[in-house]
Amino acid sequence: MQYAFPLLAIFIWAGNTVITKMSAGAIFPAEIGFYRWLLAGILFTPFMLKPVIAHWPMIRPNLGKIFILGVLGMAVYQSLAYFAASLTTATNMGIILSLMPLMSLAMAIISLGQRLTAGALAGAVLSFAGVLVVVSSGSLGALLEQGVNLGDAMMLIATLAYAIYSTLLKKWQLRLPPLVLLYMQVWVAVLVLFPLFAVSSKTGLTQQNIPLVLYACLLASMIAPLAWMQAVVRLGPSRTTLFFNLLPVITALIAAVVLHEQLAMYHLVGGMLTLGGVILSERWTTVLGRKIVVV
Repeated sequence: MQYAFPLLAIFIWAGNTVITKMSAGAIFPAEIGFYRWLLAGILFTPFMLKPVIAHWPMIRPNLGKIFILGVLGMAVYQSLAYFAASLTTATNMGIILSLMPLMSLAMAIISLGQRLTAGALAGAVLSFAGVLVVVSSGSLGALLEQGVNLGDAMMLIATLAYAIYSTLLKKWQLRLPPLVLLYMQVWVAVLVLFPLFAVSSKTGLTQQNIPLVLYACLLASMIAPLAWMQAVVRLGPSRTTLFFNLLPVITALIAAVVLHEQLAMYHLVGGMLTLGGVILSERWTTVLGRKIVVV
C-alpha cells in the first residue's frame, strides 16, 4: 500500500510530461504555469480555509520554509518543464527526471545522515548512465563536443530543484497535514509566478488548451503532489525518488502512442538502465561497509 502513493504520482506526472509537450505552441509557458496553480488554489480554498485557520499557529512560524518549498517544488520545477517542452522531446524530459534519485541520495547522505546502501549507490549509477545515453542520443563523444541542449539543461535544473524540495520536506518535518502544506505551497507558486505571467505574451484560454490546463491543475498540481508528499513521509526522500526511475519508461510509452515520438535504440537502452536501477535499489539494501547480500 505504501508504494501506491509514489506510483500514482509517477503515472500522473508521466502523463503530464506528455501534456507539457502538447502545450508547446498551444499556450505560452508562463500562462499554463500560472493558470494551473491559480485554478488549483481557487478549487482548494472552499475546503481549506478552516484547516488553514485551525493550523495557523503552526503555519505562521514556518512561513519561510513553506515559501522555499513552494518555490522549489511548485514554481521552479513545474514551470521550467513548460519552457523546456519546445526544445526537447517528452521522452527525453521523462528520462532526465530519472536523475532525481542520484541527486536526492547525495543530499540525504549529506544533510539527513542517511546511510548509504550498496543497492542505492549502484541503482543511482545505473540511472545516471541511462540519462547520459539518452541526452547524448547514444553518442557520448557528441555530448562532450556539443554539450547538452537548452531544453535538456532546463530539465536538469528542474530535476535538481525537486530533489532539493524532497529532501527539505523530509528534513524539516513541518508537522502540518499534507493537504494544508500543499495548499500553502500552491499559493506560493501563484505569488511567485504572477510577475512572469504579467509581463509574458499570452495566448488566452481556448478549446485547444483548456483540457491541458485542467489536467495540469487537477491531476498534476493537486493529486500528484499530495500523493508524493505522503510517499516521502512513509518511505523517505531517497527511496521515494527512486520511483522516478519508472518515469522514463512510462513517459516514453505514452509519448509514442499520443505524440508518435519515435523510440530509438538509445531510448530503449537508457530506459532499461533506469528501470534496472530502481529494481536494484529496492532489492539490494545492505549498508555499505557490511557484507553485501542481495535480499
